Amino acid sequence: MTDPSATSVDHDAAVRFDTKIVVLLDDRLTAWQELNVTAFLTSGITVSARDLTGEPYRDADGVEYLPMLRQPVVVMTAPTDLLRIARAKASSRDDMAVAVYTRQLFDTGHDAANRAAVAAVGSDELDLVGIALRGPRNAVDRITKGARLHD
Repeated sequence: MTDPSATSVDHDAAVRFDTKIVVLLDDRLTAWQELNVTAFLTSGITVSARDLTGEPYRDADGVEYLPMLRQPVVVMTAPTDLLRIARAKASSRDDMAVAVYTRQLFDTGHDAANRAAVAAVGSDELDLVGIALRGPRNAVDRITKGARLHD
């Protein structure tokens, strides 16, 4: 007979999150640019809420590793126009975290220069090559409609 108060964790059970994280990339980027932009944008999303990262990882020898995001990140591609539209829609919502990466950031070398490059351009004029969104699943799905999964 099992103890009804005992709980067990099914590590293979699928978890459905209330929010969704999507990185949306310009479909004309080269492979190295896609990886660079995805890494930077994901770092922005990671700090957008305190509970997004899980506990540190630990291997069987007790060596500890950094925690990572608790939920999946979907990477998609889209034409430039869709990036602009998605950014505008997401930025107008209070329940959406948005990170941007502009073409100018490929030419900068540090955080202050990155922020200055973005600050020099109005929202509607940003030369976006990627955005990352975290928000309610259905809202993120509507905002990214027309984008395709990265292949």
